[in-house]
Amino acid sequence: MLKQSKSPPGEPGVPVSIEQEELRGISRTVAEIHWLLLILVLLYVMLGGVQEDAESRAAVSAGLFLYAALVMSFRYANFYKRETRWKIAIEASGMIAFVTWVLWYTDRLGSPLLSAYLLPVITSSLTLGKVFTLLAVALIAACYLLLGGDVSPADIFTLTFVARFFAQLAPVLLVAYITTMFSADIRYGLARAKLLSETDELTGLFNVRGFALAAQRLFAQAARHGRATSVLMIDSDNLKKVNDNYGHAAGNRLLKHLADAIQSELRFTDVAARYGGDEFIVLLPDTPGKGALEVAERIRQHVSGAPLSHDGRDVVGSVSIGIASYPDDGATLDALAAHADRALYAAKQDGRNRSVLYRGGAPSPVAAAKA
Repeated sequence: MLKQSKSPPGEPGVPVSIEQEELRGISRTVAEIHWLLLILVLLYVMLGGVQEDAESRAAVSAGLFLYAALVMSFRYANFYKRETRWKIAIEASGMIAFVTWVLWYTDRLGSPLLSAYLLPVITSSLTLGKVFTLLAVALIAACYLLLGGDVSPADIFTLTFVARFFAQLAPVLLVAYITTMFSADIRYGLARAKLLSETDELTGLFNVRGFALAAQRLFAQAARHGRATSVLMIDSDNLKKVNDNYGHAAGNRLLKHLADAIQSELRFTDVAARYGGDEFIVLLPDTPGKGALEVAERIRQHVSGAPLSHDGRDVVGSVSIGIASYPDDGATLDALAAHADRALYAAKQDGRNRSVLYRGGAPSPVAAAKA
């Protein structure tokens, strides 16, 4: 049976998207960065780093309180049940504002806390991509100008000012560039690993795990909006015979041939997978039983009408197909898969090379001329 996706707390029955899982992991990392920044500034205050006057100490303390309130509201007050990238972007912007506020009251660009700007840069680079990271660096550059005191427009365009400003901003630029590159490499590696873990190596279709992840999401949408959805179970009729007569290499070519035939008759919204051995499963969103039968017949005729060439000989294949549809034949994807499998068994028992609709415990065979 298909493995059910986990649902987030408070939303039973709703599959969690892969993006949401990724954002939750990112969100936990951002929370740690928030607390590191708070602890850093708090230790600086407690160790007497703010010594100018009572007003500066009060301002930094107020900044600590407001920033902690921001972190608590975004992280723990549950104002937002779903994690989003714009939420993380707001937090990164708040981080820049907090660092700028503290620097203003702790010797500005001469403050030991100036390197704290690297934390929002790292947050942006790891989570928000190149565009927002560039915006964050531009915002930090503007804060550098603000913290630098009175600078006349004429001074800004002098070579001396540009060189000094670039030297001050260089660590931020380097960290932004390097972290963004590392993040891109990590994302590529994760995407590649995810693709390999969800794809059948022989056919290029989804494997069972990949199908479950994609199909559960589509089926949940169909159930939510009351739209018909169908499942096809497709099984090769002669794989064992091909393996015995021509070898397993020919059998593997036959499976690839079947996968290509199935994929060629589907829409881009349909989901196909190798279910195991010589069996395939297909999810047809927005497709009632009648439409699913038409798709099944096109697949069956394509397979029987396109023999596989092996060592100069044509190897004629055929498939049997079982069909079950939501909501008539089941209320869950597992139920549809089980009922489509029963209809497939009926197709095998009735002579193979045919499509069978499941109907309330009594599969309805649709005769098909044998190849």
